[in-house]
Amino acid sequence: MASQNEERRQREERRRRHAYEVRQGVHTTRRARRVRDNWIAVGASVAVVAAAVVLHVVVGSSSGVEAPEATATASTPEPTSTSGQNSGEVPDIELSEGRSWQGEIVVNDDVSLGIELDGAAAPQGVASFVSLTQSGFYDGLSCPRLTTGGFFVLQCGSPDGTLSGTPGYSYGPIENAPSDDVYPAGTIAMARVADDGYSMGSQFFIVYEDTTISSDSAGGYTVLGHVTSGLDELRSTITDEGVEGDATDGAPAVETIMTSVTVE
Repeated sequence: MASQNEERRQREERRRRHAYEVRQGVHTTRRARRVRDNWIAVGASVAVVAAAVVLHVVVGSSSGVEAPEATATASTPEPTSTSGQNSGEVPDIELSEGRSWQGEIVVNDDVSLGIELDGAAAPQGVASFVSLTQSGFYDGLSCPRLTTGGFFVLQCGSPDGTLSGTPGYSYGPIENAPSDDVYPAGTIAMARVADDGYSMGSQFFIVYEDTTISSDSAGGYTVLGHVTSGLDELRSTITDEGVEGDATDGAPAVETIMTSVTVE
């Protein structure tokens, strides 16, 4: 019993130390630089016209992504990690505890999304999400990107609100990606740099309608879990309002802030 108590004490101490380091890393990132991070390369088949729509999402210093009628493209950024390696102080995978986590994402004070995370299927991704959540990292951050043109995601968790910045680390590998590239409505998955499976950080996306997201050379996208409630409200109050300027990819017309994120 004493050994178990000491192990729990050490784990809690590691969590507190990491939470402090994360907060310090965010402060440094905001003040000193804007770092390219977390693109998602998205492809969707449009059944009516049987045409493939492919998107490489810029996360970095780009001023924005234009979305022509058929294809939205942007130059691929330099990876934030050395391929095949974690970078920085990545949360201990043991934090996932190999179990299911229940939680809530409150958006704009009154939209409540119930969430469930699968720590057995995506232990590293869930460990990172849990660590960031428990440190309060996500509270007050925005969801600065919405897509509506054949694929349907709301992207959240950028430290500076412009799809730039990291939590001070990047990690891999890709976990729990669907073999058929289909991400059902309600899926919660990690954004990353195109073709780099070790570039995940804090940014994640919520799929609000069934969406096909093509794998790239690194594979698919880590699925952390899914929304268990509140998705209809998210649609009616935010995603149904579309993108600023009637675009298909960009800032949501309704500014979207994560009031709080909790897990247990």
